Amino acid sequence: MSRALPSFNRRRVLIAGVLGGVMVSGVVVVGAAMAGQTSQTNARTKAAVPTVNCPAVKGALPAIPAQAQAEVDRNLALLDTQIAEANRRLVTTQGQGGPNFVNNAILGPLKDKRVSTIDRIAISIGRHAAKPTGLDSLAACTLNTTGVAATATPTAAATPSAVASATASATATGSTAAGTGSTIVCPDVAGLITNVPASAQAGVSKELALLQTQINEANTRLANTVGQGGPNFVNNAILGPLTDKRVAVIDRIVLDFTRTGAAAPNGVNSSLAACKLS
Repeated sequence: MSRALPSFNRRRVLIAGVLGGVMVSGVVVVGAAMAGQTSQTNARTKAAVPTVNCPAVKGALPAIPAQAQAEVDRNLALLDTQIAEANRRLVTTQGQGGPNFVNNAILGPLKDKRVSTIDRIAISIGRHAAKPTGLDSLAACTLNTTGVAATATPTAAATPSAVASATASATATGSTAAGTGSTIVCPDVAGLITNVPASAQAGVSKELALLQTQINEANTRLANTVGQGGPNFVNNAILGPLTDKRVAVIDRIVLDFTRTGAAAPNGVNSSLAACKLS
């Protein structure tokens, strides 16, 4: 008995095989096209992430005394580290917060850190030569948006539900705590200062007043940013920058004493800079 397929069955198998080949080929082509589109989309997304653009500080410095060189170099390197950290945050926080998230949580804190670091550079030089002035104007940074409008940065998008949920469940270190009446508490500096030299009195008084102003400003910011950012927003955008500002002010208080030949007040140092929420 012949096992040959009838002619119409052979035609059916041949047609099915051809169609199957077309379909498989089509799947491969479509799959490749989709992969290409995904790759292009990822590339466009990566290209759209802005980077931080900060004024150069090194080129604006006067001749650096040999005794200050190491400290100045260390702080110049710290400025580069701060920019690199800000750029990493721009990548890792895409889509978080509202339209002001980048300014409040990245550019603002970066400026505060740069102010403190630049102040330390000026103080280092000022210990051995004329202290440079006007360097604070180099602290503020902007975004390199690589063709993307600044108002269209990734963080300007609507807050994702996951971030909204994180914000709603933030602990006492988050913005939610501000809505429950929390305030910022900092170690007392004024209480440790005694026997201020007459020639340092004006400078010390001004710096102590500035410490209180910084706390007041931080508390105002705490109230005005309720619900912004994620659970670490308060630490990153308020408490961290406040610590950096206080370090610079406390350093200047110590310098006011040492300029007159007096010893710095016992216990007045950067360990008093960190603050917390009540």
